[in-house]
Amino acid sequence: MCAALGGVVLILQLLLGLIAGDTELDHHAEGHLGAGLDLLSVRSLSAGIAFFGIGGAGAATAGWPSILALGVALVSGLIATVVVAYLMRAMRRLEVDGSERIENALGQTATVYLRIPGNRAGAGKILVPVQGRTVEYQAVTPGGELPSGSVVVVRDIVGPDMVEVVSQSAGELTDGLV
Repeated sequence: MCAALGGVVLILQLLLGLIAGDTELDHHAEGHLGAGLDLLSVRSLSAGIAFFGIGGAGAATAGWPSILALGVALVSGLIATVVVAYLMRAMRRLEVDGSERIENALGQTATVYLRIPGNRAGAGKILVPVQGRTVEYQAVTPGGELPSGSVVVVRDIVGPDMVEVVSQSAGELTDGLV
């Protein structure tokens, strides 16, 4: 009976997840995801109940005494509960914060997309690889004008979407970076 009940709940969660995405019926710990093992989640408990039934039925079918079959059922259910809770925590930790952080552009080589006027007289635009993708930032330079297609290095952060760049040529790179 327990194996059937737990199995049905697990199958229903799987089907709901496939149809509606991650339904997370057991997100009662939403405020602290991944903080600890969530042994009382629907997934963990249904796995525990299913394996309690499977372990007990297997021991009883093997002809073990009832008290031993109960022990096997309890241990099987507890192990399944802990394993599922651990796996769910591990999967939540795999979620990556994909927020772009301009600080990660510092020191990166970039390409001038729109001409950058010299002596900080105005802003142009660059394309720079940040966190595995190409990002566009406004850019200024303290040196001479940088035409489109120039290769530059991000030297400083000027604002939330603006950086200071210098030409990759050796003369300007040593200016203020060493």
